[in-house]
Formats: sequence, structure tokens, C-alpha cells
Amino acid sequence: MALQDAAQDPDLIQSTQEALGDVTDQATEWVEMAQELAVTYGPRLVAALVVFIVGRFIVKLLCRLLVKVMGKRGMDETIQGFLVNLLNALGLTLVLLSAVQTLGVETTSFVAILGAATLAIGFALQGSLGNFASGVMLLIFRPFKKGDFIEAGGAMGSVDALAVFATTLKTPDNKVVIVPNSSITGGTITNFSTMPTRRVDMVMGVSYDDDLQVAKQTIERVVKADERVLAEPAPTIAVAELGDSSVNIVVRPWCNSGDYWGVKFDLTEKLKVELEAAGCSIPYPQRDVHNYTPSAGA
Repeated sequence: MALQDAAQDPDLIQSTQEALGDVTDQATEWVEMAQELAVTYGPRLVAALVVFIVGRFIVKLLCRLLVKVMGKRGMDETIQGFLVNLLNALGLTLVLLSAVQTLGVETTSFVAILGAATLAIGFALQGSLGNFASGVMLLIFRPFKKGDFIEAGGAMGSVDALAVFATTLKTPDNKVVIVPNSSITGGTITNFSTMPTRRVDMVMGVSYDDDLQVAKQTIERVVKADERVLAEPAPTIAVAELGDSSVNIVVRPWCNSGDYWGVKFDLTEKLKVELEAAGCSIPYPQRDVHNYTPSAGA
């Protein structure tokens, strides 16, 4: 009975009808708004999606093409990965900006903010960015490779690793030296491993009383007896200087780069022994001192 009475209540029926009418009007308004948005922004959204998809496809295609080109030129895998990642990041940034601009969003202010932020970060990290740029140059131009013995950035050693920010050297006494790349590119780089052969420069001093021909023949015999010394170019053995205490003879044999220190150390010892056995002496530095004593009447 209560339900029948409520269903026959005119006030309740009227309030229900008004509520349903409000809901219907609100729904109709939302549908019209959605239709208006779809008509206004639908084509732009579709165009933005098309721009993003096509742009991303083009970026991937360019990255693959870059990998093939660098692979044919035999570039290092480290620089290949770096350049591909850089191209991918720049390409995706441009694609996103183009897609957003297609939607009708003004990107000028966004680009200005991005440029200002990039400039601020650049000033804050100018040291690191300098090392980064130097590392890219080293990876591209390759003045040395892993395993080469170099002198650069105030350090000397074998290249153990070449990274974007720093180069790791291993010294002959087994120390690890990490050199910032900007220090390497900002100075002179001496690569001792580039050429297959090296010249060993030595100076042997003999007394003024010794026979120079005997000394030179002895030196030549010792040098030629070492199998590591190359026949071509021929060793240079010549009188270079008349020193204060000795006649200095330059000895310049050639050898393979890997034999450099062994040849230098062994020849230094053998030349000293053989010159003494041949009757030549290696004089000590000496100086004549005249003692002047004034007379009593002076």
C-alpha cells in the first residue's frame, strides 16, 4: 500500500520527472560538447599520431642507415653506439615537437625554455662537457687505440680503456692513471706504438787518448751482433761532440718497437764491457783546478 501511495503521489512524480530531465539535459550537453571536441580536435589528433608514427619510423630508418655506413667504414663500436643514440634522441625530440605543434599547441615558448635550460646546464657542466666533446673527437679521429703506449696529458703508459669522459692508462710499473680527455686533446699526443720500428739513441764517451777507429769498430761489431737490430735502416755510428772530458760518439740503431727497451738496456751494458776490453776508457767528468797563492809581498 505504501508503494502504491508513493507511486500515486503527484509531487514525487513531478520531482522525479524534473530530476530525469536534468540528467537528460546534462547528458545531452556532454554529448554535444564531445561531438564539438571531436570535430575540432579529432583531425588534429589523428594528424599528430600520423606525424609521430611516420617520424619515429624515419628516425629508426636513419639510425639503421648510420649503423651500416659506420660499419662499412670500420668505426669503433663505442662511437657507433654513441652516435646512434645521439641521432635517436635528437630525432625523437624533433618528432615530438612536430606532433605537439600539429595539435595546435604553441611550441615557441617550450623551445625557448628548453634552450635556456640547455644553456644553464652547459655552463654548470662545462668541464664535463669539455671532456665529453674531447672524448668524441678522440673516438672519431682515433690518434691512438687500446694497447698503444702513449704520452699525453702529463702521463705516460699503455692505453687500457678509451671512454667518452676519460682515458685510462697503465704505466710500466703497473699503476693505473685516469686522464681527462680535455687534457689529452689540449696538449701534445706522442704515440710510441704507431710506427712498427723505432730508433734507439745512445751516446758513448771515450777518452781523448783512445783510438777513435778502434772505438767505432768495436761499437759497430757489438751493434751488428744483436739480432734485434735491423739491417735497414743502417745503424748510425759517428763522432758527435768533443766534450769537456770525452769524445762523444752517437750510436743510433733501429729495432722493432716492441724490442726498444731490451735493445737499449742490453747494448748499453755490452758497449761498456766491450769498449773496455778493446782498450778504450770511458772517462769520468773532470775539471782542472788551479790553486793560486799570492806572494807575501803582494
